[in-house]
Amino acid sequence: MHFQVLVMGRANAGKTTILQRVCNSMDEPEIFNGEGNKVSFYRHGYHEIEHELMFKSNPGFVFRDSCGFKVGSIEQFEQMRKFVMDRTTTKRVNEHVHTIWYGMLCE
Repeated sequence: MHFQVLVMGRANAGKTTILQRVCNSMDEPEIFNGEGNKVSFYRHGYHEIEHELMFKSNPGFVFRDSCGFKVGSIEQFEQMRKFVMDRTTTKRVNEHVHTIWYGMLCE
């Protein structure tokens, strides 16, 4: 079982960079789709909340990265809300979101 962390916040707030620091890695994460198949590409700013981000340095953690909220984007917020509600009501513990990190850009 993996500890699941949902990372959310504003677009370009440095969410992936924070994950790299927490995982003590400069490598890009390995990304897997909902079926467990490795996704062959990674582009900053493009994330699917259903994808699992994993770092070789921290194999016990699965990170989920929201695509980043933009001001006034109800669609992105609703997608994240549905994901969280689905993950908190599932009976499969390995699919639960165990914690949520909210990243803010401070200037």
